[in-house]
Amino acid sequence: MGSNPAAGTPGGSESAVDWRRVSSLVVGQAAVQAGSFALLIAMSWTAVQLGGRGAVTVVTLAATVPRALLLLFGGALTDVLGPRAVLLRATSVRVAVLVGGALVVATTETLWPLVVIALVDGVLLGLTGPASGVLLPHLAPQDQLGRANSLFSMVLRLAPIAGAPLGAWLVVVGGLPVAMAAAALGCAVWLGCAAHVTRGMSRPERTEQGPSLVRRSGDGFRLLAAHPRLRWMFVACFAMDLAFLWPAEVALPLRASEQGWGVGAVALVLAAFSVGALASAALGAVLAHHIPPHVKLVLTGTGLAAGMGAMALVPSPGVLAATAAAVGLLSGLNGPALVTAYQQAVPDGRMGAAMSTFALSGIGAAPLSLALFTPVSLHLGVTGTWLLCAGLALLSPIAAAIALRSRKDAAPRTGELTRTAPEPTATTV
Repeated sequence: MGSNPAAGTPGGSESAVDWRRVSSLVVGQAAVQAGSFALLIAMSWTAVQLGGRGAVTVVTLAATVPRALLLLFGGALTDVLGPRAVLLRATSVRVAVLVGGALVVATTETLWPLVVIALVDGVLLGLTGPASGVLLPHLAPQDQLGRANSLFSMVLRLAPIAGAPLGAWLVVVGGLPVAMAAAALGCAVWLGCAAHVTRGMSRPERTEQGPSLVRRSGDGFRLLAAHPRLRWMFVACFAMDLAFLWPAEVALPLRASEQGWGVGAVALVLAAFSVGALASAALGAVLAHHIPPHVKLVLTGTGLAAGMGAMALVPSPGVLAATAAAVGLLSGLNGPALVTAYQQAVPDGRMGAAMSTFALSGIGAAPLSLALFTPVSLHLGVTGTWLLCAGLALLSPIAAAIALRSRKDAAPRTGELTRTAPEPTATTV
């Protein structure tokens, strides 16, 4: 088929990998991801300056809630229209939104443009997320997909390292308008690369058969209810995401502002965490199979919770960055191990439905974390709430330990569950 150039080669030979288009995918995603991280830093810092804790919470919720709500719809839209139509149309709109937003925020110093831009941007990212996730299987056979995914996953780790200091520098140089224009440029690069990557990927044939979208959307949740090991691994992953998001997205810029450390401290801490995670992820790619699951899941998870607590108490940005790097080292082992253990717990033939729910939970953890901990911070303060998040992170290694003691159930023989999304090609945990 023209939509899968890698698929027609028997044996999945290495020559079947379309490395030119894989490289375009990596370059485009590197540009758009770095721009998005730079924009995240710039918008969070600007929101803090305009309205403090409440403002950054509103902006972050505006960006994350619609993205979470539209994830499953974006997957269905990709199935109907194909990844090329979804990516090119939605990304074109996103470029226009960011360019227009840069012009608007250059002429006003109020919060509402940030909220509107974050809202529209979240909608567009929710629509394009599943379409981006199905590209690599079109470009590489199954036996080479791991290599292509490894290359792609490096972008996910490197983007914060480049994007965080870029965002801080752009705020210093020209403020939010310049950061937004840079994000639009990164989006435009991705648009051009996406056009190359998806060339020849035809629109899927229409079919009237199969269950409704509403029913298929619930398959992943039915899997969690039916399989204890999968359910506890889901809890382990979700608890870690929930615990990390409020400190990283709200508490860190608030504390830097209150202490007078400046936006550079926020970028330094996030970059230090990413460097640590990248280093240990690279090491784990070589040695992870020699490390017992209890070490990767339980011991590193416990260390992550302790490290988060230490980050809430350290006295200076330099020490905070060093602590963040140590936490990143543990995260680089723990995060991929959590995702791998979750995937290993999925019953045969159910990966699409399970990973669709998993992706939704990862995105949904952000608004839930903000909704839970922002009101709490009004009473406990930033440091107290940060420590509470560290305590919540301990639920992850506990749930992982329970999952490891649970047996992997066989897939149900009746009531077949329908795949709702393509199998994952990369993770961001």
